[in-house]
Amino acid sequence: MQKFKTKVLLVEDEELARKTLAFYLNTIFDEVIVACDGADALEIIQKSFDNKENFDLVITDLNMPNINGMQMIDEILKLIPNQRFIIVSAHKNEEDLLKLINLRVSGYFVKPLNIDNMMEMLQKAKQEVLLDKQPKVLNEISNLIKLNNSYMYDMETSKLYNNNIIVKLSKKESEVLDVLIKNIGTLIPIERFKKEIWNDILINDSSFRTVMKRLKDKIKDNDFIISHKGYGYIIEKVLLK
Repeated sequence: MQKFKTKVLLVEDEELARKTLAFYLNTIFDEVIVACDGADALEIIQKSFDNKENFDLVITDLNMPNINGMQMIDEILKLIPNQRFIIVSAHKNEEDLLKLINLRVSGYFVKPLNIDNMMEMLQKAKQEVLLDKQPKVLNEISNLIKLNNSYMYDMETSKLYNNNIIVKLSKKESEVLDVLIKNIGTLIPIERFKKEIWNDILINDSSFRTVMKRLKDKIKDNDFIISHKGYGYIIEKVLLK
């Protein structure tokens, strides 16, 4: 089995917490890059993006000078809509938690750090990262994708099956699903659907949402399309039959 490299960005302004987290992160992930605040992190993210590289995970404090964690996350998501995060904070702020609820946040831990809890969360995050990478290999070696226990998709014929029965889709529903299938593990913004399917990013959002609702109604018994409100849609994980 192919071994995937994992790369994370740690953003922490407190020196002791930064050194502690960096030490433990290096015991789990293959490459760890460190930033001292949100502004520093955004420079690193932009340079990485320009070089067509990416971080599998961003671990960040929320309360930082220059650019705080929430502002930094907003800017990163404009560039990389499916970026995954773990949050570190001196306390759990209810307002921040509500903002984070629709993002790809794999965990949230509070200072002072509980090492056992932290290591368990980091190990789980690494497993999720590796699962994100896995579909790209599966799609190369098989045309048949298992989306969950009910649904399968044939890459060669572009047909969706529910327990071996073809799901009848309209042309637009099929095209929306095709975009998601070809980008499994990637959060697709509404603007991209409009560009790829309608060839018109100015088309009314309601046209797209109507098609998406009809598609999701047809798979509602075991829905595999995940909505990230305000950001887009994603099929996160698949299995090979």
